[in-house]
Amino acid sequence: MYDKGKVVPGLIIFLALVLSPIIYNGMSESAGVVPELTYPAGETRCVESKQYMRENHMQLLFDWRETVVREGNRTYVAGDGKEYNMSLSGACLSCHTKKEEFCDRCHTYLKVKPYCWDCHIIPPQLPKENV
Repeated sequence: MYDKGKVVPGLIIFLALVLSPIIYNGMSESAGVVPELTYPAGETRCVESKQYMRENHMQLLFDWRETVVREGNRTYVAGDGKEYNMSLSGACLSCHTKKEEFCDRCHTYLKVKPYCWDCHIIPPQLPKENV
């Protein structure tokens, strides 16, 4: 009367499709220990606070890119009033000189692949093994 022979298998297939991403991620390789990032020697903060940078650094970099390219403004004034040059290579990598130990550590943990390095190159003043 209610096509029970079609409804039950349909529900099983539906549940399998809906739950497959959860099951796949649960069975995938564990990300491991949460990386602890430290400030470079002599620094007490980044461009903004540690919490802000942890949550919003990609949005900050996107905003910098838009501001520099579209408006030609290269100066960023942080919350504490300090001015920075809006540059991944010039501002960020001047303190965080070891890309593998800083950028890659978190991106690997979170399993994200940012495309920053598709355009940005290693600054010539930094040895290649350090970036």
